[in-house]
Amino acid sequence: MFEHPIRSGLSLKCGRCGEGKLFGAYLKFKPSCDHCGLDYGDADTADGPAFFVSSLIMIVFAPFYFLLPILEAPLLMKIALWIGLLGTMILTGYLLLPRFKAILFNLQIQNQAEEAKFESTGSHGKAPKNWKH
Repeated sequence: MFEHPIRSGLSLKCGRCGEGKLFGAYLKFKPSCDHCGLDYGDADTADGPAFFVSSLIMIVFAPFYFLLPILEAPLLMKIALWIGLLGTMILTGYLLLPRFKAILFNLQIQNQAEEAKFESTGSHGKAPKNWKH
């Protein structure tokens, strides 16, 4: 019934059928799956993909930013390396972001995740009975 969410996410395919494309444009979901008709209207991965991608990029590239200043090289070479490293980070983020968004969305589909609905909020937010203003 469901495709593996990571495999289908990495290929930017629907999490239900594994065939239809998820995105119509960069990071913009299509209205529905072309193959199985799954509605993408409720697609909401929020900031999750950006958090995971930026954390991963910083973990991978941080050592280079510590090693580059102690590198014994001419200034122009260091500047070129800084620019190359920054460009690589941006390109990596640009390439990973749709895949992480697709994976998180496919995990939501597979686990039937939705916004929490409460019948009652209980006594939260109310002042105690003996509370004086």
